[in-house]
Amino acid sequence: MPRSNRPRRPVSGKGASSGRGAARKGNGDVPELDLERARTGIARRESAPDGEWMVRTMTAKNAEKTYICPECSTAVLPGVAHLVVWKDDHLFGAAAGLAERRHWHTNCWMSRSYRYR
Repeated sequence: MPRSNRPRRPVSGKGASSGRGAARKGNGDVPELDLERARTGIARRESAPDGEWMVRTMTAKNAEKTYICPECSTAVLPGVAHLVVWKDDHLFGAAAGLAERRHWHTNCWMSRSYRYR
């Protein structure tokens, strides 16, 4: 079969900005990376005697609701930096662990007792 020399049109919505001219269209303005915002979205894994935990930092700027800390039973107020914690090794899977996440004061999480809940 002979080769077609006609340029292929991108499928609508896919690769519309790709091609030879795409690299030249940008004017080089790249927004500055907000490192604090980038770090808050990443959960870290922590191992403890009571299991594997996923811990995500919630900055004061992003804390918009009131939660009850499971350790001290007091409110985590809006505008207070805290941690969002969930079980990584939940019996019913990762989705169930994520659904049961809790908001902890940072100090409460660091000094928690490893009693079984």
